[in-house]
This record gives sequence, structure tokens and C-alpha cells, in this order.
Amino acid sequence: MSGRNKKILLMFSLAAVLLGSGCSRKVLNYQVAECIGTLNKYENNEPVETPKMKAEREQRESEEAVEKGKEKVLKQAQKQAQEYHYEEAIATLQSSEELKEDERALEAIAEYQRAQESMYEYEGAIGHLCFTNLVVDMKLAFDGDEYAPVYQQNMITLEEFTNILNTLYESGYILIDIHSLAQEDEAGQRVTMSAKLPKIPEGKKPLILSIENLDYSAVRNGDGVATRLELDENGEVAARYTDDGGHDLIGAYDVVPVLEQFIDEHPDFSFQNARGIISVSGSNGVFGYQVEEGKAADYEANQDTVKQIAEKLRADGWTFASQGYSYQYLGDMSYETLQEDITKWETVVGSLLGECDTLLYPYGSEVDYTTEKAQLLINEGFRYLVGIWSDGDHLEVNEEYLRQTRRTVTGYVFENYPGNYSTYFSTANILDPAR
Repeated sequence: MSGRNKKILLMFSLAAVLLGSGCSRKVLNYQVAECIGTLNKYENNEPVETPKMKAEREQRESEEAVEKGKEKVLKQAQKQAQEYHYEEAIATLQSSEELKEDERALEAIAEYQRAQESMYEYEGAIGHLCFTNLVVDMKLAFDGDEYAPVYQQNMITLEEFTNILNTLYESGYILIDIHSLAQEDEAGQRVTMSAKLPKIPEGKKPLILSIENLDYSAVRNGDGVATRLELDENGEVAARYTDDGGHDLIGAYDVVPVLEQFIDEHPDFSFQNARGIISVSGSNGVFGYQVEEGKAADYEANQDTVKQIAEKLRADGWTFASQGYSYQYLGDMSYETLQEDITKWETVVGSLLGECDTLLYPYGSEVDYTTEKAQLLINEGFRYLVGIWSDGDHLEVNEEYLRQTRRTVTGYVFENYPGNYSTYFSTANILDPAR
């Protein structure tokens, strides 16, 4: 006989004595329950669960399970609505049998319907801010060596990027997909484009975000800047960074994971899962990995890694853009050189990233749109073409392509042309105090 059973037997023997001596059943139940560890578990501290108590418990557990299921559906719909997927949120609630007559669901459906009806077509200028790698530790990056000017002029700090995101969010900006700015109609092999006003929530302003040539070739390990993208232990896209103690860290140390973290905390900053455009060339790798045969012994393994990262980025809402393979002035190239450059990019890089219809001109060097070079880009499937215009926002759409300009956000512009960003934020207010 086990020790616990012996204790129970002893207690029941004691109960018989106590009952014989006039001790109340309430006191007896309390003492027995305290001894066997069931105190306050059953009604009136009965030592065992009676059929009535069992039925009541099963009923209670069933009701709790139903309520838990309701709350799960309500939270799912709430998240969809926060991302402005109002139709999906309403459908999620209406498809739940348990929530058919639930007052919470009815109120939420009415709220989401009102929000959907309040969306409007935005007719104002649409900005496009373009970022490069982020400096995490200025003491390591701005240390006066030959790489310091590159970091100081071409990059901003992680704190400055976070300050910009907060300012944009507080000002009512939301990220949209560049593809929402044009209507594409297919007729056979031909795609005809036309301008389309983005439909966004009341009180919000659309913004496009991009990253310039994310190959990490301009940084050195240990210089206070992330060196590549990786998938962390949870399968999320993160950046590898080496701190001042030589420790390799995986986390939010560059634009992609920092923005993901921000959207996780502020889901209403992203309109219907929009993130940004990640542009890459290829001659110096992709996401920090050499992927061309002859440039790395493990290039095939690197290709697999880049594919996995790209798949996750697409699933998260990012899109990709070509910057040509060589990351040179495309506008200055001959037709033949441009053709070779674009073909190599599609072969080496495009094959890893998947379908790509967007091109960010390196250094803003656009082709002449009246020449056959422009037609070459369009025939290769690049219909979203983005140049550079530091102090303005330009957007045009014709039957063949959408053309937009981007404002590059760099330390050089902070220092020399701080007013270029005044539409979106005050440079003085977002600067890292340690800069």
C-alpha cells in the first residue's frame, strides 16, 4: 500500500472516531482535504469528486474551451484589422459559428465595416525613403580609419533609423507596396499599366521604403555594423553583428529586423502587410553571401541560404529590386553592356530571389526613356523604375512603366542638406546625440 493510501486510510479511520465524538462533517472534510492535498478543490471540501461535481466540472471546462476558442478568433480578426485587412477580419468573425450571436463579434464587425468605409483615395505626393546599412556602434564605425568616411557619409545609425520610424508613425505615415500605385492589365504577352490612387485609411499618408544594395560589401566585421542577414533560431530574418568584445550576435542590428520589430509593436504602420523594397546587385554578393561560382568555395551553400532568406522576406511582405549586376551607372552603359549586365543579374541573382519587376537605378543614373535601352528594361520585365531626387517626390505612370524617385537617407545628406527631409522629419530631432 502506498504512503498516500495509508494516509487516506488513517484519515478515514480518524474520521470515524471524530464523527463518533460529534465533530461536524464540515470540519472533518476540511481536515481530510488538507491532509490529502484537495483543499478547496471540491465542493464543501468533499474528499472525492461526486457525480454532480464531475458533471459541473465538465460543463465548466466545456464552456471555458468554447470561450477560449472565441477569444482566439476575436484576436485573429483584431490583428487582421490592425493591418487594415478589414474584409478578412469581417469574414473571420462571420465564419465562426460560436460568435454568431456574440455581442463582442457584432460590435467588432460594425467597427471594421465603418473603418473600411472610411478609407479614401490618396491624391497627394507619395514619398520614397531609401536607407543603407545601419551603424550600431559609432565608436567602432567612426574611429578615423579608412572605412570611417564610408560609414559616416553613406549610413545612419540604428538610433537615428528608429527615431525616423517613430516620427513617421506619429505623423500618420504608413508603408505601402509600390505595386499599389499602378493597375496592370494583361493582354497576351503585353502588360498595360495605368496610374492608380492608393486607397488607405482615413488620416493616414502613404510612404514607400527601400534598402539600397543590400550586399554588405562596404562593411568590415567588427566595425560596429552588421555583416549579413541570417535566419535566427525561430526562423525569423535577423542580422549578424559583432560587438566591441568580439561576440557574434544575431538580432535587430540592421534595417530589415529593426523594421520588423517596429511593425510587430506597431502593426498599423504597415498597410496590408507592406514592408519595403530590398534592392541588390550581385557582383559583391547578396545579403552578405557570395553566390557566384568562382567567387567562393561554398557558393552553392550560399545560394541555398539566400533562397531561404528571400522566401522568408517575401512571406513577411518584402519585395525585391534589381540594381543591375555590377552596380554601375546604367544610364552611361551602351545597349550591349546594359543587356549583359541585366542578363547576368537575372541569371545569378534573380534566380535566387524569384520574380522581380522593380529596378532601382544605382546612383540614380536612369536610362533615356526615348531609347532602346529603356525598352530593353521593360522587355526584361522591369516595369517599376526608381531613380533618385533628393529634395522632391516624383511619380509618373504610363502604359509601359511606373517611374518614381527616391530620397536616400544618409549621413552625408544629414550634414549637408538637412532640409531635404523636412516633409517627413526634422533632421535635428532624429540625430543620434553621440554622432
